Amino acid sequence: MAGRGFGLHRVLWRCDWSRLCSNLTRDFSSSSVPSELERVGFVGLGNMGFHMARNLITAGYKVTVHDINHNTMEKFSAEGIPTKETPRKVAESSDVIITMLPSSSNVLDVYTGPNGLLDYQSRINPWLFIDSSTVDPQTSRKISVSIAKCGLKEKKGHAENPVMLDAPVSGGVPAAEAGTLTFMVGGLEKAYLAAKPLLLSMGKKLIYCGGPGNGAAAKICNNLAMAISMLGVSEAFALGQNLGIRANVLTNIFNSSSARCWSSDTYNPVPGVMSGVPSSRDYEGGFTSKLMAKDLGLAMASAADVGLKFPLTSEAHDIYTKLCEMGYESKDFSSVFRHYYHGNNEN
Repeated sequence: MAGRGFGLHRVLWRCDWSRLCSNLTRDFSSSSVPSELERVGFVGLGNMGFHMARNLITAGYKVTVHDINHNTMEKFSAEGIPTKETPRKVAESSDVIITMLPSSSNVLDVYTGPNGLLDYQSRINPWLFIDSSTVDPQTSRKISVSIAKCGLKEKKGHAENPVMLDAPVSGGVPAAEAGTLTFMVGGLEKAYLAAKPLLLSMGKKLIYCGGPGNGAAAKICNNLAMAISMLGVSEAFALGQNLGIRANVLTNIFNSSSARCWSSDTYNPVPGVMSGVPSSRDYEGGFTSKLMAKDLGLAMASAADVGLKFPLTSEAHDIYTKLCEMGYESKDFSSVFRHYYHGNNEN
């Protein structure tokens, strides 16, 4: 919120928060959420989490961080931000926990593994856990159940047990840095309402998706569509180039016609067509092909769980897996244009 009248927003948030807490006190049962948001523990400081945590700090939250990358931790420590060696240590000094991790296995380990946020404790300090990782809905629901079985070390308001929101994001690294992410949120609706000021310190749009796991489900569906869209656009650009149409001309056509989509008008995969996107910097600093392959695997597994067959998702997963095998797993997923379809730079 830096540079956007933070002081005034903060005052307004506190006023809104006081009114909300009054409503929660009247309406909530013993399983409802308490009102403390100020002390935030952040676990996972990768391309996305690094900027999200920084935005919380800028907004005035008391943030404590943890990451397995000690160099990243040192960057925060050098600025006076408390760092902890384990997720459990973060939980001991936080009222709210936010996690941003690469995979379902990482999430399970951070929450329920040795020295994890829960670490088989029956009573914990945080009242609210927000997982912004992209994981399968089953993992989110499993962790939500584990958290709900815990009690609080200190009673906060009328809450007897902590709660969890699964809140994956859309917008990529640029939106994480700018604080303009979109959050897709699953979990207890009143927990979502209570967490809104915190989420709006990192994003500009919040969408409540329903019960536990629904945020994760929405994210998987979003990334499925995004991956297939990027492949379609990349194929069209590669074909156009081979037929003698320049990519900037084809982009103008797409963006003025029925082919218009995010992969063309906001995240164009052809180098030289658009500035400020990964294709303009050798496909660095974006959403990696490895993560896209992982997310498509989650989509396929979720489809199988409900008895559906998705041939386009399967083909997209094969293409991104092949891209990773070719050595481009750390390049942005839009690099499929150059490295799989062998498209050319736009001159």
